[in-house]
Amino acid sequence: MNSTDNSPIDDRSSEDLVSVTELQRQLNELLKQLSPERLRVLTDFAAYLANAESEAATQELLAIPGLLERIQQNQATPKTDYTNWRTLRSDV
Repeated sequence: MNSTDNSPIDDRSSEDLVSVTELQRQLNELLKQLSPERLRVLTDFAAYLANAESEAATQELLAIPGLLERIQQNQATPKTDYTNWRTLRSDV
């Protein structure tokens, strides 16, 4: 994965998944060689990376025009205003 690739793992090809699996295996082997202090540092760094990826996804969603307003409007709509989809069509 390059440094600008923030796509989720589900979007990867099967070839990429094999390389991800191999990278995870290599990482697990390397983890066994680290001292507890280095493991703490690595854990902090991994948390930082996960947070950065999550933040990028959040910013991508916030960039969709009107999305936040639609979500807020949906949350403000009383549940009694909704219709159960099963009552709309019985053949689905």
